[in-house]
Parts: sequence; C-alpha cells; structure tokens
Amino acid sequence: MNSNILNSIGLGTMDPAIFIIILLVICIALLVYIIIVNKKLNKLSKTYDRFMRGKDAESLEDVILQRFEDIDKLIANDRDKDAKLKRIFDNLQIAVQKVGIVKYDAFNEMGGKLSFALAMLDKENNGYVINAMHSREGCYTYIKEIIKGESYIPLGTEEKEALNSALEK
Repeated sequence: MNSNILNSIGLGTMDPAIFIIILLVICIALLVYIIIVNKKLNKLSKTYDRFMRGKDAESLEDVILQRFEDIDKLIANDRDKDAKLKRIFDNLQIAVQKVGIVKYDAFNEMGGKLSFALAMLDKENNGYVINAMHSREGCYTYIKEIIKGESYIPLGTEEKEALNSALEK
C-alpha cells in the first residue's frame, strides 16, 4: 500500500501493520491516562462537594467572615485574660505568703499553750505579728507592724521566734 501522506513524512516504505500497532499502543496509553485523570477529578469533585455541602457562595463568605470575627474575639479575650492575670499577680505580691506561729504559755499558772505569736508577711517581708496572750481573766491581743522584716516596736521572745520562722520561708 502506497500512501502520499506516509511518503511525505518519510514513512512510505513502512509496513502498514506496524503503523497500526503503534497507533493502537498510543490509543491505549491515552485511554489509561484519561481513566487516571478521571479518577483524580472524581476525588477532587467529592472533596469539593463535601466542603460546599449546604453552602452557597454567600454563606461560604459569611462562614469565613464569622471565623475572622471569632479570631478577633479570641485575641481580645486573650488580652483580657492577660490583664486579669497581671492584676492577680500584682495582688499576690501583697498577699500573705509567709507565716510563722509559736504557741506558748504566757503565764506560769496557765498550761496547754493557749497563747500564740503569729507572724504574717508578704513577698517583701511586710506584714504583722499578732500576739494573743491567754490568761484566766481573758485574752489580750497585740499587733505589731513589720516592714521589710523588721519591727520598729520591740518584739517579745515568742514574737521574734514567729517572725524568724516566717522569714525563713
């Protein structure tokens, strides 16, 4: 078989059966390629359908805008929590953090160690020493201010012990 088209491209002497086999292999390769691309397209289409289920273009835009608003609220909430945490930390600096207590008998005729000296200090060692002396006639309570771990009023023995116990913590 002699063909002008095959002669013009230099394949005029080629056996037509070989030419048909080559074309058949190319067709099979293209068919396999089309099947693979079609599977990928179906997978992408299913993913898109799942993403867009119940949503149109406007509702999708609303969803995205809502997410941005949610993020802004979370950022504002985080800032608010940071401010509250700072206030709590600042308040904690002046809260009682160190305590020392010494129980004792204020008077020889009394037993049971009903009297006590209580030292309560903050982080900077500022606070109070409370001395409660119990007797048969009543209970007498005294308070002395502590500034930077020292009292400007003389402390009794038990008060000093309570203060030192609190300072060691």
